Amino acid sequence: MDGKKQQGLREEYNADSIVALKGLEAVRKRPGMYIGSTDGRGLHHLVYEVVDNGIDEVMAGFAKKVSVYINEDGSVTVNDDGRGIPVGMNKEEGKDALEMCLTDLHAGGKFNQNAYKVAGGLHGVGVSVVNALSKHLTAIVERDGKMYRQTYHIGIPDGPVETIGVSDKTGTTITFYPDDDIFETTVFDFEVLQNRFRNQAFLNKEATILFEDKRTGRSEKFHYEGGVSEFVQYLNRSKTAIHSPPIALSGEKNGVMIDIALQYTDGYNEEIDSFVNTIYTPEGGTHLTGFRSSLTKTINDYGKENGLLKDTTFEGSDVREGLTAIISIRMPEPQFEGQTKSKLGSSIAQKAVSTFMNEKLAEYFLENPAVATQVVRKGISALEIRAAKQKLAETMRRKTAFGSSTLPGKLADCSEKDPAKCELYIVEGESAGGSAKQGRDRAFQAILPLRGKILNVEKARPDKILDSEEIRNLMIAIGGGLGTEFDLAKIRYHSIVIMTDADVDGAHIGTLLLTLFYRQMRPLIENGHVFLAMPPLYRVSKGKKEIYAYNNEEMAKAMEELGTGANVSRYKGLGEMNPTQLWETTMDPETRLMKRVEIEDAMLADQLFSILMGDDVEPRREFIIEHAHEVINLDV
Repeated sequence: MDGKKQQGLREEYNADSIVALKGLEAVRKRPGMYIGSTDGRGLHHLVYEVVDNGIDEVMAGFAKKVSVYINEDGSVTVNDDGRGIPVGMNKEEGKDALEMCLTDLHAGGKFNQNAYKVAGGLHGVGVSVVNALSKHLTAIVERDGKMYRQTYHIGIPDGPVETIGVSDKTGTTITFYPDDDIFETTVFDFEVLQNRFRNQAFLNKEATILFEDKRTGRSEKFHYEGGVSEFVQYLNRSKTAIHSPPIALSGEKNGVMIDIALQYTDGYNEEIDSFVNTIYTPEGGTHLTGFRSSLTKTINDYGKENGLLKDTTFEGSDVREGLTAIISIRMPEPQFEGQTKSKLGSSIAQKAVSTFMNEKLAEYFLENPAVATQVVRKGISALEIRAAKQKLAETMRRKTAFGSSTLPGKLADCSEKDPAKCELYIVEGESAGGSAKQGRDRAFQAILPLRGKILNVEKARPDKILDSEEIRNLMIAIGGGLGTEFDLAKIRYHSIVIMTDADVDGAHIGTLLLTLFYRQMRPLIENGHVFLAMPPLYRVSKGKKEIYAYNNEEMAKAMEELGTGANVSRYKGLGEMNPTQLWETTMDPETRLMKRVEIEDAMLADQLFSILMGDDVEPRREFIIEHAHEVINLDV
C-alpha cells in the first residue's frame, strides 16, 4: 500500500468513521447465534474475535504486532500496535466512538470501506459480542498522543471514556473475563489458541504474534516470512513430499487477492484448508470449489496435451490424493453462510479463484515440466487404486448380499432395531469381549471384540484397507461403508463406543480406531456418534464395601473414606473385571462415564493424525516430549 493511500485511510478513520446498527441484549440471550456455541469452542471464539481486529490492522498496513496473554486470573489480554479504536464524540450518534464499538452490536470501521478494504472480524459484531459475554472488560486505546480507558460489566459501561495519561504510541488493548454464567467452561486451552495464532502468522507474513500463558510461563512467537508456502511445508513436516518446494501462486483477479500453495506427498490423504481474510473456513465454500474444479481441469489438460493421459480422465479425488494445499483469499465484503463464517458463499470468489488457477497453474506446469509430470503420475496411481478399491468393494457387496449372514461372526448384536437406541462397544481382546457380552444389556448393546491391533489407515493404500479382516468387520457391523462413499444414514448404531485397556497397548488401539473413523468414517465423529469408554483404574475395598476410582485423586479419597486397612486393586485390563463389575462401572447408562469424541479444530486434527500415525519419527518424538507432562497413568 503506498503512502498516499495510507495517509488517506488515516484521515478518514476517525470518530465519524464508526457506523452504528443498534442492539446488544440479544447476544446474551442467544450467544450461540454469534459465536457458535457456549462450550470450549465458543469460549475460544471470543479470543479469535479480538485478535482478528489486530490482524485487520496488519492487513490494512497499520500494525505489525499482536500480543496475546492468558492471565493468571483466567482473563485474556490482547494488544495490537495499530491505529487504536477511534475515540471522540460521534456526531450522528451523540456517543463516544469507542463506546459505540464496544456496546453497539453493529458498529465499527468495517462498514466503511475507506477505513478497511478487507477485514476478518465479524463486521463490527466481534468486539461488542466479546463485551456482552464478559463479566468484566477493559479497553485501553493509545492514539493522538493520549491514553484512554473505558471499563464494562456484561457489556454495560461503568462510566464514560476517560483520559488516563499521555502516550507516544498507538494501539488497542482489550482485557476480558468470560462470563461463567454463559459459558460451560472459562478455562482457555493453550494448544487451541497456539494453533490458531500460528495459522494466522502463516497467512499474514507481515505480522508477528506474541503469545504468553502467564498461568504456566509458556510463550511462543509466530512470524513466517515464507507465508502460505511455509504453511504447507509446516503441515507436511511429518510427511514425505514428492516435489519441493511447494507450488506457490499469488496474485489478484477481479478484485480478489489470492494466495495459494500446494504440495503433493507420497501419502493418500488430502488436506486442503481454506481462508477468507485470514479467517479459517472449515466447510470451504465458493473459493474452495473454484480451486478444486480448476485443479482437476488443469491437470487433466496437461496430462492429455503431453501424452501422459490417453484413454482416461481424472476425477477430482484422483488429483487430490496426497495433496496438501492452502487457499487464502482477501476480498471486500465476503458473504458467508452462517454468522461464524464456516463457509464462504460469495459467487465472485469461485470465478476469481478458478480463472486465476487456470492461468497460473498452467503457466507453472509449462515452466516446471518435471513437477507437472510427477503430479500427473501421482494422479494415475490414485486412479488405479480407486479402480481397484471399487472392484474390491463391489466384490464384497456381492458376497454380503448373497451370503448366509451379512454380519461378522464375532459380533454379538442387540435385539433393538432402531439405530438411535443402539450402542456398539468395540472391545480389545476376547477376554474383555467375553465379559462385555455377559455383562451388557442385550436389548440395546452390541459387542464386537477385536483381535489385536487394526491396520494403520494413515499409512495404508486405500485399496488395501478392505483387505484387513478387522476393518471389514467394523465396516459391516457399523453399516455406513468407508471413505467418500460413507453414508451416515445407513449406520446401525448411533453410539460407537471404543472400550480398551488403560495401558499403552489400549491407547494405541484406541488411536488406530480413531484414525480409521477420522480418515474413513469422518461423519461418525462430526455428528457426535463416537465415544470413549472410561473404565475405572482402581477398586478400593474394605470388607463388603467397595469404591471404584477413575483417577489417582478419587483413589486417595476412597482410601480416606474407607479408612485404615482398605485394599487397592489396580485394573490393568478390562478382562480383569467380571461381567457384573464391567456393567456397573463402564456400561450401565445410569453410572458409567463416557467421553464424546469431538473435533474442535479440523486442521489441528489432520496434523495430529499425520504426526501420531505417519512415517516420520521426529515430529512424533517432539509431540510426545511436548505433551509428556499431560500423561497421568502410563503403564510400561
